[in-house]
Amino acid sequence: MLESLLEALKFSPNNIPLKLQVAKLYMDQGDFENAEKHLVEVIDLDPKNETAKYELAQCFYRQDKIPAATVLLEEIITSNAPIEQLELLCYCQLNQKDFNDATETYQKILEKDPSYSNEDFDRYLRVSGTAEKDVTDEDALGFMKKSESSFQEVGGMDHVKKEISLKIIQPLQHPELYKAYGKKIGGGVLLYGPPGCGKTHLARATAGEINANFINVGINEILDMWIGSSERNLHEIFELARKNTPCVLFIDEIDALGANRNDMNKTAGRTVINQFLAELDGIESDNDGILVLGATNAPWYLDPAFRRPGRFDRVIFVSPPDEEAREAIFKIHLKNKPIEGVDYMALAKASKEFSGADIMATIDQTIEMKLEASFADGIPKPIVTKDVLKALKKMKPTTKEWFRSAKNYALYANDAGLYDEILDYLNIKK
Repeated sequence: MLESLLEALKFSPNNIPLKLQVAKLYMDQGDFENAEKHLVEVIDLDPKNETAKYELAQCFYRQDKIPAATVLLEEIITSNAPIEQLELLCYCQLNQKDFNDATETYQKILEKDPSYSNEDFDRYLRVSGTAEKDVTDEDALGFMKKSESSFQEVGGMDHVKKEISLKIIQPLQHPELYKAYGKKIGGGVLLYGPPGCGKTHLARATAGEINANFINVGINEILDMWIGSSERNLHEIFELARKNTPCVLFIDEIDALGANRNDMNKTAGRTVINQFLAELDGIESDNDGILVLGATNAPWYLDPAFRRPGRFDRVIFVSPPDEEAREAIFKIHLKNKPIEGVDYMALAKASKEFSGADIMATIDQTIEMKLEASFADGIPKPIVTKDVLKALKKMKPTTKEWFRSAKNYALYANDAGLYDEILDYLNIKK
């Protein structure tokens, strides 16, 4: 049928319905490149053709051209937009982690059809059209798990591991000693540093070291567009942790949840912060056996009240991996790969200032180059030192930008000495 339509197009090249049908057939076959070509031609012929724009948005989405798909959808979606357009837009927003916009779009879908249900949207957005949603025991099975990680899987960072061991692991492994002194087990620890340096990995490994339950909470699982819902979500998560001690509760991007109240104009944001502080204090509940680990790339945006005793009173700087750590990271991520005589120390020396995520990206790029070289005969080509060094030259450490901002805070907004470790890392005298 496609061949017949293409033949017909030769005699009627500007036939829009024909081009749309051809594009849809190409999409059905998974040939999105040709589908895109015909859809673009339709839009050139008829710039107001919403059908073509919606089909092109689908085509872009299937090719992982998410921003382009989003722009097209935002252009054509109106108050009377069909649910399928809103649904695709919501997927695009989720893909780009625009959770607030995705929640708003999902709510529009529910307003159009209260019976609409989507497991993907419910999992990430926690929005309901009629009934309020609680964290049930069934939900908790997927929400909470035992961590199988350990410090052996975290390359280097011995000084950070030692500090975590003294402040976190030892108290939970020797509760009788703490009980003898009447000291509670648990509390709050804030991990901060450049992105991609292993804060989440450290949190999971900490839970594995003490054989504790591990709850990894994303901001999207707490924040909700409805007044009071965010506070309820936060309380339910803490209650889940209290029922399953010992438990490590890890909250990433915590600055988005505990932003400085002086910088906020909206009352709703302040009430969420107040609820968070109340949960940390455990005024109406017992937090014994709960370790709350928070991670942030921007500790200077966190409300000062979070650093009071009993809350996040322990602050640990997670710096980019040192040379020894980088060597260990290369070994961990090249393990079980086809390699030949790799000089890990040479790689560590060549990747100064690289984060763990930067190193992983470098290895991915190396593997892509080797895959391309292996396509000719189908035989995997071993990775050698010069392959990784070549990939390293194409990469730039992402930590530099973070330190440019952090340096200013450490120099000019550091009255309590909170950021002294940043100055030490940069070899700047106080």
